[in-house]
Amino acid sequence: MATREETQENDKRIAEKSLTIAMLKAMAPKTIFTRGEAVDGPLGINMTGDGQMLRWCAVLGVIPDWAIYVGRQEQSYEEIARTGDKVYDSATIRLLVPCDKEALGMYRA
Repeated sequence: MATREETQENDKRIAEKSLTIAMLKAMAPKTIFTRGEAVDGPLGINMTGDGQMLRWCAVLGVIPDWAIYVGRQEQSYEEIARTGDKVYDSATIRLLVPCDKEALGMYRA
């Protein structure tokens, strides 16, 4: 079991890597600020649950709001940002883009 100090240190490391309002405000509008691939299933994105690999990208809006879009593996990230399916589940959002409470509040639902 982790000590209190170890837990606090781990929380600090997670917070340093988490998306914040300040980070959102520092980016240019319509920026794809992170992207990746994940399995479409209960342990990944879980859009249809078919087990295929999907691509995703997080995009800043015109105001400091943001959203994550998902598409097929053969699509470019730019195409996914324009035409992909939006992720609505907060657990999946935080899995793909760790963020603090304020940044999560700016997610465009």
